[in-house]
Amino acid sequence: MPFPRASGILLHPTSFPSRFGIGDLGLEAYRFIDFLADSAQQLWQILPLGPTGEPWNSPYLSSYSSMAGNHLIISLEVLRDKGLLAETDLADLPELPMAVDFAKVRQIKIPLLQKAWQNFQAKASAVQQKEFEGFCKGTAYWLDDYALFMALKDAFQDTSWPTWEPAIAKRQPDAIAQWQDKLQAEIWLHKFLQFEFFQQWSALRKYANLRGIKVIGDISIYVSQDSADVWANPENFCLDPETGEPALMAGVPPDYFSETGQLWGNPVYNWEQLQKTGFKWWVQRFQALFDYVDMVRVDHFRGFQAYWAVKQGETTAMNGEWIEAPGEALFEALKQQFGQLPVLAEDLGVITPEVDALRDRFGFPSMKILQFAFGDMGDKNFLPFKYLANSVVYPGTHDNETIVGWFNRLSSSDRDAVTQYLGCLSEAGINWDFIHLALASVSNQAIIQLQDVLGLDNQGRMNDPSNNAGNWTWRYQADALTPEVRDRLRTMTELFGRAPQTQT
Repeated sequence: MPFPRASGILLHPTSFPSRFGIGDLGLEAYRFIDFLADSAQQLWQILPLGPTGEPWNSPYLSSYSSMAGNHLIISLEVLRDKGLLAETDLADLPELPMAVDFAKVRQIKIPLLQKAWQNFQAKASAVQQKEFEGFCKGTAYWLDDYALFMALKDAFQDTSWPTWEPAIAKRQPDAIAQWQDKLQAEIWLHKFLQFEFFQQWSALRKYANLRGIKVIGDISIYVSQDSADVWANPENFCLDPETGEPALMAGVPPDYFSETGQLWGNPVYNWEQLQKTGFKWWVQRFQALFDYVDMVRVDHFRGFQAYWAVKQGETTAMNGEWIEAPGEALFEALKQQFGQLPVLAEDLGVITPEVDALRDRFGFPSMKILQFAFGDMGDKNFLPFKYLANSVVYPGTHDNETIVGWFNRLSSSDRDAVTQYLGCLSEAGINWDFIHLALASVSNQAIIQLQDVLGLDNQGRMNDPSNNAGNWTWRYQADALTPEVRDRLRTMTELFGRAPQTQT
């Protein structure tokens, strides 16, 4: 569906400033919303919000649930304000680095989250208890499996579920009942953490909506092998029946990001089984997401038309095959459930006429990346004069280098080509030149990484898809959102008709 002309910022909540080593849903999150509103933005795009695990902590490759929230971004200060932690609990904590160190964050935050749960049990009012019970009942379709899965992860020293005792790994009813009884306290802890996460997130989203900001969520096409999704619904995935490991792994063939392709390792779907159920699991997944966002970016959209499948044992994605997927039937089922879908299609990569037809069948906006128009592998289809209005343009996304980092690494001839296209480089910097291009384009939506608004080099890069290590750790400094940055962004946004008061 086409959306009104607007612009916004791409920033994951883990990137907020915080004294607890990771961005959270406290005061800095609200200050960021204020920055968006004061700079005339109307959109905030995030990455998947699920809880992540070692070693990569990727919201796409290593999330324990596609429906749960990341308890590490629960604000300890909000818990203090609710009376679930004391000020002394937050005093004398070890100093943490600016870049997110997930292991250290867990060491500090998990004991405090456990203490908050203990205090909730002791102090919760009747109204709070009723709210908790209502949350558990309303989300039981994913929460029950997730809470048991996480409790089991703890019991089995964080090992992958196929290595657990066979009876519980294969979810035999007797084993389920026994472990539910044995891990009752741990299960309730994880239910409380989800309750608190969604309370804090819902309050932040409500504040954003009141300030005229819509939240764009992100639904990754695949889920992690070591997740509640796969453990609780193995029939929905192509797994080895003996080991529980992926029989067919997801990825993409060699592309712009990697000469050997990207082997993600996630299990691909058993689409035949999913279709037999009327895509029930997918409907539930979208329902969970629509509970806390306004719009959805669908990651790797082309995989809903045909997906790249690599057999177990391969170490790269080079040896795979394209297999057709029932994307049209899926999105028809979702449309019947939710009506007109507020979806943006991430249609990058190997795009065929069939993929275009699927996207256009449902009127989903396509994605345009300005970086992709230049350099050795430049594609002129990513230049603004090629765009249609029903699209969303980015100078670069979380998978790209920052504009400054990218431009600095171009050859002199490629930099000259960029300069020739722009006419000249402004004194404001190449990042603002590309923001200008995006905002001035015909695309209905323009989304800009905060790193590019701040003019950061590749030290601010969020993710390098060709290398799993060292990603997802960037955070901005608390004093970065200056009045000068706010005013420059607002002026440019108003100039190109993307501010609320200038829309027609």
